[in-house]
Amino acid sequence: MADYRADIVVIGGGIAGITVALECLNGGKSVLLIDRDQQEHFGGLAKESFGGMFFVDSPEQRKGGIADSPEKAWADWQSFGQFEENDHWPRAWAKRMVERSTPDVRDWLVARGVSFLPVVQWVERGEDVQGNSLPRFHITWGTGHGLIVALTHALDTHPAHDKLTRLFGHKVERLESDGGQIVGCSGSIGGTHDSFRALGEVTVIAAGGINGSMERVRTNWHPDWGEKPPEVILNGSHKFADGTLHDAAMEIGGRVTNLNRMWNYAAGVRHPRPRKPNHGLSLVPSKSALWLDATGRRFKDPRPLVSAFDTRDLITQICTREQKYSWQVLNRKIALKEFAISGAEFNTAIRDNKKFSFLMGVLFGNKALYRDMTENFEDVVVAHTVPELAHKMNALGNPVDVEADAMEADIRAYDAEISRGAPWRDEQLQKLAHLREYRGDRLRTCKFQKILDPKAAPLIAIREFIISRKSLGGIETDLESRVLAENGSPIANLFAVGEAAGFGGGGMHGLRALEGTFLGGCILTARAAAKAIVKGS
Repeated sequence: MADYRADIVVIGGGIAGITVALECLNGGKSVLLIDRDQQEHFGGLAKESFGGMFFVDSPEQRKGGIADSPEKAWADWQSFGQFEENDHWPRAWAKRMVERSTPDVRDWLVARGVSFLPVVQWVERGEDVQGNSLPRFHITWGTGHGLIVALTHALDTHPAHDKLTRLFGHKVERLESDGGQIVGCSGSIGGTHDSFRALGEVTVIAAGGINGSMERVRTNWHPDWGEKPPEVILNGSHKFADGTLHDAAMEIGGRVTNLNRMWNYAAGVRHPRPRKPNHGLSLVPSKSALWLDATGRRFKDPRPLVSAFDTRDLITQICTREQKYSWQVLNRKIALKEFAISGAEFNTAIRDNKKFSFLMGVLFGNKALYRDMTENFEDVVVAHTVPELAHKMNALGNPVDVEADAMEADIRAYDAEISRGAPWRDEQLQKLAHLREYRGDRLRTCKFQKILDPKAAPLIAIREFIISRKSLGGIETDLESRVLAENGSPIANLFAVGEAAGFGGGGMHGLRALEGTFLGGCILTARAAAKAIVKGS
């Protein structure tokens, strides 16, 4: 057995683990950072993310004339999260987030060279319950990739760098205890029978959530989405986010809560160049596209489906149908203006800080992404007529066929509503009008574009599956990120941060997330843990 020792043992090399390591090095501690993945993937899912971040009353908001406050954000968060009576620590962490996201997360990142696009985006506005009443979604120059590059640079150049040891290819499987206190962890090396043990004064779990395990996603499927999960659920999480450390925490008496609260997405497609089993991509659904059920009929009851309002509701509406997947039908003009994929991989202009290329993409469309989508994505078909489109949709081998005449009738009815003009009777057109009132949405939203417009051809259909992404529940923690036992008392020398802790308290978001709160939650909880660790030493 290989033995390692340090003052602080951090399990997980994502953004939460990196932040803990940085802050503990600042406090003079030696740190052992253990990552199950290989070194080239250091940074975890954050490195692959788009890098959107939720801030309240930020300089970017103020420059844009957006008058925000923690009081407004707290009202929105409580409305959208719909906390339950026993959500004491989740609610406490949520309040901490709206009060401290700008000074403790944004300003901390800016001090390390991170910057944000000037126009703040407006997502999760809410449907039946109030969501973000103001724009709060800040896009990171460099995407999540840039965040990790900046923080990795801070680690590599830290004055106490010699006090940091990084282990890759080490899978932590157990927490080690002695005399009722946690003294470290143990596990296996590189998928072999070789084992290791890591001992320290304090152990920090930063190993992510459960949403990389489709088995756990299905087991914890929320009843709002039906008793039976979809036959196909794509994996948009980290391949090692499998809940192993949740089990380890429970084995030593830690409390895990709210695992059926997840932040999945409704518009997932299969990755054309997969790097893991069932690898999915989360689309940013085109708002001007028509969203159809598996049979090709438009969602109308209780409302047409439009993104940017309530992501969780999109999943709920799709999963009320017998076949729990959907289609979006659009055309080339809509795709060039609106089609996008979440994450660093397909947002190279922002990721690589190519501001001119980014501007050209906003003005004229991302033609390279359009070609890749229409030529290489197996869930995308292109045609010049609706019957031809339906034929190609059915050729993908779906459980049920699309009926061309019925689909065309729905499309023509929508186009006729556009021809009739304002005031809009169609709820989707009403929402498009509402979205276009804000400049951040107007830049990326078509102006009431008909689907069957010959000048906008060809037609495009995208088959979309539910895609697993983030765990909103997790290991219960207090405001110092200490892991709590079933009786509510802290477990000595054990902390949990980031997604492992449900981004704080075992479920900081409640039922829904206001978006952009995930990376920030990782940093906020990690900094709280490090502060408590250094102070308590």
